[in-house]
Amino acid sequence: MEQYLRQLIAIEFQDKKEIFTGFLIDYSDDWILLRNNPVDYILDGYVILKNKNIEAIHRDQDLAFTEKVIRLKGLKTNAEDIIPIRDLNSILNFINNQHGIFQISKKSAKSAYLGKLISLTDEELTIDFLDTRGQFGGELGFNPEKIRVIEFDTDYINSLKLVIPENQK
Repeated sequence: MEQYLRQLIAIEFQDKKEIFTGFLIDYSDDWILLRNNPVDYILDGYVILKNKNIEAIHRDQDLAFTEKVIRLKGLKTNAEDIIPIRDLNSILNFINNQHGIFQISKKSAKSAYLGKLISLTDEELTIDFLDTRGQFGGELGFNPEKIRVIEFDTDYINSLKLVIPENQK
């Protein structure tokens, strides 16, 4: 993993169809932090992946070319991008304090849940759910062990944050 630091890589999972592409910023035994490259030559937020059921991590000529274009556009990754990724608690508390809203996904990519942290215990993660219109819709609970992907600071999330009333931020 060390050889890929600050390089554009692709990560494939045994049990997910989705391939994640991004600049490797940091990693721990349990989590991988990427500066997200969802398509073409665009960087959009950050994605933290649970280091579980990884089938392959690779970098090919296409990714090297995409990285070159992104760097020529002046987009960089730097030390300020590093966040604590020791465990789910440190990750979510940092994101909640610095960015407010985050998105979580479980194994299936069919649904993702946006919100802000209400509480986190070993048994349950509780968020205040944010709907597609920027309205908080109440509490949602998840088994923390089932969380596989955490995204934050994306264009989608930042756009919804613009319409959240000040008294709810």
